[in-house]
Amino acid sequence: MSKLQILEFPDPRLRTVAKPVQTFDAALGQLIDDMFETMYEAPGIGLAATQVDVHKRIVVIDVSEDKSEPMVFINPDIEVLDGDPEEMQEGCLSVPGFYESVTRIPHVKIRAQDRNGESYEMEARGLLAVCLQHEVDHLNGKLYVDYLSNVKRTRIRKKLEKQHKMRA
Repeated sequence: MSKLQILEFPDPRLRTVAKPVQTFDAALGQLIDDMFETMYEAPGIGLAATQVDVHKRIVVIDVSEDKSEPMVFINPDIEVLDGDPEEMQEGCLSVPGFYESVTRIPHVKIRAQDRNGESYEMEARGLLAVCLQHEVDHLNGKLYVDYLSNVKRTRIRKKLEKQHKMRA
């Protein structure tokens, strides 16, 4: 396995809409394993392939405390089920060091495929539901900062650009 480089906002590649996965093979399995390694090492609870500059509809998530429940969602499709939108602090591996309140639906159904191409569906609530919505947004070229005011988004962008220049 190998750690992948995570793209950081405002990198325009994060705005790429991911394409559906068509081929379920060893290369896909390796990519998924590398995504988990990258996510755990970052550390994070979710990672979309778009964030590692692979524009395929793949998400890996593990919201467990001890990182013992890895989940793979390939070609995910989310359906909002019920519940009033709730505000929750979100962070993002592509927007390092920033956490902001974002409003999301707390109960969703997701249809996806596993690493072998088998279709499944499940309901998710709470943190998992929020994480799924956040990661699927990435696959659609959207970031959590898009839900913020222009002032907040610009402030974050400028701070990250300054950090990028200092590292260069």
